[in-house]
Amino acid sequence: MKFALALPAVLAAALVFAPACARRVTPAEAAIATRTLLLGNGAEPQDLDPSICTAYTDYNVLIALFEGLTCIDEATSEPVPGMASSWDVTPDGLVYTFHLRPGLVWSNGDPLTAEDFAYTFRRVLSPKLAAEYAYLYYPIRNAEAYNTGRITDPSALGIQVVDPLTLRLTLGAPCPYLPSIAAHQAWFPVHRATIEKFGAYDRRGTAWTRPENMVSNGPFLLRTWAPHDRIVVEKNPRYWDAAHNRLNRVIFFPNENAASDEADFRAGQIHITFDLLPDHIALYRRDDPQELRIDLLSESDFLRFNVLRRPLNDERVRQALSLAIDRRALSADVLDGSRLPAYALTPPNTAGYTPDAGARYDPAAARRLLAAAGFPGGRGFPRLEVQLWNDALSSKAVQAIQQMWREQLGIDVAIIAQEFRVYLDNQRTLHYEISRSRWIGDYNDPSNYLDMFLSRSGNNQTGWTDAEYDRLNAEADRLLDQRRRYALLRQAEARLLRAAPIAPLFYGSRTYLIKTYVKGWVPSLLGIHRYQYVWLER
Repeated sequence: MKFALALPAVLAAALVFAPACARRVTPAEAAIATRTLLLGNGAEPQDLDPSICTAYTDYNVLIALFEGLTCIDEATSEPVPGMASSWDVTPDGLVYTFHLRPGLVWSNGDPLTAEDFAYTFRRVLSPKLAAEYAYLYYPIRNAEAYNTGRITDPSALGIQVVDPLTLRLTLGAPCPYLPSIAAHQAWFPVHRATIEKFGAYDRRGTAWTRPENMVSNGPFLLRTWAPHDRIVVEKNPRYWDAAHNRLNRVIFFPNENAASDEADFRAGQIHITFDLLPDHIALYRRDDPQELRIDLLSESDFLRFNVLRRPLNDERVRQALSLAIDRRALSADVLDGSRLPAYALTPPNTAGYTPDAGARYDPAAARRLLAAAGFPGGRGFPRLEVQLWNDALSSKAVQAIQQMWREQLGIDVAIIAQEFRVYLDNQRTLHYEISRSRWIGDYNDPSNYLDMFLSRSGNNQTGWTDAEYDRLNAEADRLLDQRRRYALLRQAEARLLRAAPIAPLFYGSRTYLIKTYVKGWVPSLLGIHRYQYVWLER
């Protein structure tokens, strides 16, 4: 796409041409006058239904359109008031009462009440919707039983509308990080009349998310969604804090090609790239350090193994593949030191939790395990496929792993690059063998990573289940004592790494380019940015 062809009329009209001898004003500079933020977003959204979206690139758009009971403060990763101005919790940690702001309305002017949140919560938990993030509601009493069909009466859920401005949640066990979960996209409210106008409330993929149909509650409104081209959102005058919104619009460009994204930045067509190729970091450090940003990011990159496929159903094979990965070389040599090697799933010091290192590099042990599994020297090993999405970082990392497996184990794998939506669907339906995966923390707690591989989790997507892993996590969830809770979580994570349905690769950082006149874009451990508090300054 040529960016200039995609500009909305209001922005195109703002392009200013100086005399022929002067430099042309770029679209990014012209956008300052119209208070329009131009963002590279890495991938086309899978959907814009917050109840079923799972991708980080989807969330980047959703946070402009919706808001939950709470929000996450970018700088601290702590929950702050959102639609709820405050909340109370009982001393035993079992009852949370959220107090909504008076006068809240949807984008169409309808009143927004506690019942809208209760409706949304029941929708996400409905078994037929099969929301991948339904397990984030499981701290609520009977939520898991309802989601799995063991009970069918929604009134048994610990969700009570006390009055239009008061929502009470009763938990089955203490969950001290519940206010952080309440900021997650799966907790964003949806407008009942709009959902049901376009189909059953538990049906996926209906037309309610189209710009002409969507009713939302966030700081911006969806105006344009041109697939694989752009998404335009405009300021919502009915948002409760609209007076402090310093932008008129945000335009997202779903460009999966990091090199093209960088070229658009250099040409002055966007303000912020989604990513930056690691081998370009040194160049910007030398020539344009003021435009280079490397932010800490709560992120873990790993391989998923489909344990339902042979020979990946053999734990020894999975362990061998993990042991043959030289993570130090991957980090230092392949990714130019832009990422830290990962020897566990959860990033170190996640809310004070650091896992024990379970993964390691031991090619001799890997060869012994592969031989014990019936493939000495790699003989007879089938040619498996590793799927990834179309981004340069994935390709570079997986090509290096492909070479490591060839040299250390004598096996060869094929690399299959997929369009992002296809990649996500394959992973969700277990239509893959090995998948290069990435997880960015939704909230700052180790459970955000470890809950992913519970048997009940819609985000497990490996086919692996382990009753003891589930038990350790469940026992940890019942504890308020952080030291004892983290000890149990370390045991659970060690068990996950031994079974090896995943192979950790490296931890993340957000490496990107940003124009110096973008203000209020603070480093965010969770990669969250509330656009209404960002502005452009000449």
